[in-house]
Amino acid sequence: MRQSYRDKQNRRARIAKEREEKSVNKKNNIARNNNFKKENRKTGKDYSDRRVNDERLDSNITTIDKEYEDVVAGRNAVLELLKSDKDINKIFVERGEKHGSINEIVARAREAKVVLVEVEKSKLDLYAENHQGVVAIVPPFNYCEIEDILEVAKEKEEDPFVLILDGIEDPHNLGAIIRTAETAGVHGIIIPKRRTAQVNSTVAKVSAGATTYVKVARVNNIVDSIRKLKDAGLWVIGTDGDAETMYYNQDLKGPLAIVIGSEGFGMGKLVKENADILIKIPMKGEITSLNASVSAGIVIYEAVRQRM
Repeated sequence: MRQSYRDKQNRRARIAKEREEKSVNKKNNIARNNNFKKENRKTGKDYSDRRVNDERLDSNITTIDKEYEDVVAGRNAVLELLKSDKDINKIFVERGEKHGSINEIVARAREAKVVLVEVEKSKLDLYAENHQGVVAIVPPFNYCEIEDILEVAKEKEEDPFVLILDGIEDPHNLGAIIRTAETAGVHGIIIPKRRTAQVNSTVAKVSAGATTYVKVARVNNIVDSIRKLKDAGLWVIGTDGDAETMYYNQDLKGPLAIVIGSEGFGMGKLVKENADILIKIPMKGEITSLNASVSAGIVIYEAVRQRM
């Protein structure tokens, strides 16, 4: 009983100490906030519009809400994000003299009343490698459904133009493909949930912000998705090195879904079997395959040419 009583007393003392520490920390945070507001009033800055140019405020924001758990890094990607009016938690910019598009990013962020925080380069390095001096904290990428992609085509009164990526594992390839798809007017991209790159900060940066505009559906099964597209009236064209038809000899007009296989392995067996037609890109050198993003660009823009 003595041991049990002693344990209770120790536990009570520990809880009391923790409460006291929390109270002290809360008072210190309030004091720092008040001091920061006083400094803003002296310098004529408006604290109420949430425009922040001092790292001290960031010390009071110790955690990011769980719904904001992704980053967009790079000048073009962040600038396109601001132009799109999508939700942004805050933007970190590198402390020091600013040049070029960084000034436009700062101006647009202030106009949109997005929290803007100047930090050292070392802090930006924690979020992304090639950040170009700016990182935006955003909600996770919002994937869509296949029906949403088809609806985009319907709203534009165009034949559906869809891209299916079967196992693209390199995020740089995925970003490059998304960028090409956006410039070519592709209505949406379909990727599997497993064994493939997902849309993250690297993909967003490589795409030069195109992830902001292109709809991407993430599905459990590519073959089931192909069948769904066929039911909607689309022709499914697969790219395969062993095909007999050259890509430029194939009719790529009308409702269309183009399948691009993985780097090195191409399309899966079942995916290939469920494609309506297989096409290939001619290879004249010793190397018998192209980078996936290059292959995608060649076929996508042949379809664009035919549709003009």
